[in-house]
Amino acid sequence: MPDRVLVVVSGPTASGKTDAGIALAKHFRTEVISADSRQFYTAMRIGTARPEEHELHGVRHHFLGHLALEETWSAGRFAREAEPVLQQLMHEHGIAVLVGGSGLYIDALVKGLDPLPLSDPRLRERLQTQLKQRGLATLVDELQKLDPTTHARIDRNNPHRVIRALEVCLLTGRPFSEQRAGAHDREDMRLVRIAMDVPRDELYRRIDQRVDRMVAEGLVEEARALLPHRSCNALQTVGYKELFAQFDGQLKLPEAIALIKQHSRNYAKRQLTWLRRDASWHWLPTSDHIAHIAYVEAQL
Repeated sequence: MPDRVLVVVSGPTASGKTDAGIALAKHFRTEVISADSRQFYTAMRIGTARPEEHELHGVRHHFLGHLALEETWSAGRFAREAEPVLQQLMHEHGIAVLVGGSGLYIDALVKGLDPLPLSDPRLRERLQTQLKQRGLATLVDELQKLDPTTHARIDRNNPHRVIRALEVCLLTGRPFSEQRAGAHDREDMRLVRIAMDVPRDELYRRIDQRVDRMVAEGLVEEARALLPHRSCNALQTVGYKELFAQFDGQLKLPEAIALIKQHSRNYAKRQLTWLRRDASWHWLPTSDHIAHIAYVEAQL
């Protein structure tokens, strides 16, 4: 078994992943690689709950707030960029901490990605036209028919991800989820997986409190400033889409905030679905950082 160790920390949104990752990185004197694709974008700090510098407690985090809105990173691009960082941390510390709730991005670095067909411009254009003319719901319904597994765990509010999954299904004639089934854990380092175990009632309370905190910190103002960029893929996500609808007069502000909470809960359910499909995750109470450290040490 390799001496090098990658500790992977995941869990649903608002479950305390960041704090757990910081505690582990401080104890083992290493750094954190963030695999939260929503937190990659510089301009989206409040709406993605990206921690500020003082909240990182001196632990260096890679891939936080490093992208412009116009840039689009795939899971494969993340894995290519993160790999040399991971190798450097292993060289310097022998251990690294990977933290995030974006399952595909975690898998990209931990398992590698199965080869998928390149985008087809004509099919992509047809799906984009369908999105504009008939709405995202029609694409989501089509995905459910072609690939119920991906439909259950994908971010169904994200047109970019829905279209890509549909594209792969239509180009190959096979479900997108089946083409992800062949990847295996990397063998050049030991993997220790920790999932945040939060009772559902508490998780929903934490989500509601986080949204209220975002609003108090200026989420509405942040979203208004980003309105000219609303067509960017980065902004097709919970917290911004609801407020854009409010700015358009489709919702009152309390209704938009309630929808952000509801859609965040829906997103958390999909994250839990992804985690529970893999028995290698070790579930621990979210705030018990001593237990997190003890579990990693036991694996060493």
